[in-house]
Amino acid sequence: MKKITEGRKMFIIVMAIFLVYAAVFIIFDDYERNILSPLNDVSDWHLLIFAVVVITGMGFLLHHYSRRMDARISREQAEKQNEMRRQLTQNISHELKTPVASIMGYTETMIENPSLDEKTKLQFINRCHAQAQRLTLLLQDLSTLNRMDYAPDLIEMSTVNIANIVNEISQETTFAAKQKQISFENHLANEVIVEGNAPLLYSIFRNLIDNAINYAGERTTITLFAVEHSDEWLFTFFDNGLGISPEHLPRLFERFYRIDKGRSRTMGGTGLGLAIVKNAVMIHGGTISARNEHGLRFEFTIKKKQQRN
Repeated sequence: MKKITEGRKMFIIVMAIFLVYAAVFIIFDDYERNILSPLNDVSDWHLLIFAVVVITGMGFLLHHYSRRMDARISREQAEKQNEMRRQLTQNISHELKTPVASIMGYTETMIENPSLDEKTKLQFINRCHAQAQRLTLLLQDLSTLNRMDYAPDLIEMSTVNIANIVNEISQETTFAAKQKQISFENHLANEVIVEGNAPLLYSIFRNLIDNAINYAGERTTITLFAVEHSDEWLFTFFDNGLGISPEHLPRLFERFYRIDKGRSRTMGGTGLGLAIVKNAVMIHGGTISARNEHGLRFEFTIKKKQQRN
């Protein structure tokens, strides 16, 4: 089904209002009557012809204006998208530059110094491997975002139990959480059933948990619970950690936005985790918000059943 543009909506609404007004004005001789009056007088027919001419002229002008309005909106949206793409390209280039430069530096050093001792070579190789892993994660995250941006209709949906996904993530992150003395309180029911894409649902909860482990601080508690509504689940995910400064909250879900750039890269983050969370939530018909409340608190919804186009 073709989407109705803003200009077309304006045209339809204004014309509908004018037609209703013209019909009332013509059919009723005056506003004191409450019954229909036939068009017996010549003046009534003249009035009808005049109304038709006015409606036709007004329709032409409105149609012309609506097309100009749609063209302006399309142009503004295209300019905004181009600016976003330009910024994204710059960010990607910047993010790729550091690991690539590191790998080049270590490999060139080994090539130019073949007499390096084995211990140093092994250390350089391990560092190259770590940077290669970082590049792999970055490319995977970019691929996930591109798939959600440009091919959302191709994302396969099936019946998914989110409780099983969260239990799996909890086991996978146990070691990292224990290192920082972080506990995870999972209050989900045994069955939290939705129609969704399992990998994207996994990415929502994995990124939120990883983000809390990396940045909430030591000896904190992560809590997750959900409330069931008729057509959706409302999830609340929060920690009692450090929180973030209020000025960062509006940009928290932007791609490559980092509160502490140096610390984020040291932690191994790609700067895309929360952007993936937001897009994945939207793919599943939901919304997400974040606020400080004795730590950082996320609230988001996921539809039980996805709407088909």
